[in-house]
Amino acid sequence: MNMPNIDQDALEVGLRLRALREGAGLSQRALAKQAGVTNSTISLIEAGKVNPSVGALKRILEGIPIGLSDFFAYEPDGEKTVFYAAEDLTEIGKGSLSLKQVGANLYGRAMMILLETYDLGADTGRVMYGHDAEEGGIVVSGRVEVTVGEERKVLGVGDAYYFDSRTPHRFRQVGPEKCVVVSACTPPTF
Repeated sequence: MNMPNIDQDALEVGLRLRALREGAGLSQRALAKQAGVTNSTISLIEAGKVNPSVGALKRILEGIPIGLSDFFAYEPDGEKTVFYAAEDLTEIGKGSLSLKQVGANLYGRAMMILLETYDLGADTGRVMYGHDAEEGGIVVSGRVEVTVGEERKVLGVGDAYYFDSRTPHRFRQVGPEKCVVVSACTPPTF
């Protein structure tokens, strides 16, 4: 399998922006509003999919606030934590689809690990999405329908998946009970 081409500079800018934004206690939406850009712009930059121009980055950083030189000089402390209690997982998605991430800061990490909980009828959205990574997971409880490109399969307890995340995909809970999946994505571009 070919590894996706990853713009390491864009990924580094995105991870650094995310660490600083979270450190300032701002959501992506709040930073976007303060900077006068769309929420999707912040999301794409943080995912390493877009490498912003210097002018655009400067405008975004004014919403934190931090200057360009401080931004590029910033070196977040790598997490030294090895073990995480259930209550220490970072909630990155709430509602009928709960996403809990291992670690608060993914800066400098090569992988993202998630505990995904799909309530009855929950899904990742009608429109399939893709991102520059590889991902895999194992169903811990319940059932989930996974669609990757033209392939679709319902997975139950103990079943697993692994695919190139650039292929458009989506997940949908099916069956009479909520579904729990433990997944990983590398690099952390979700």
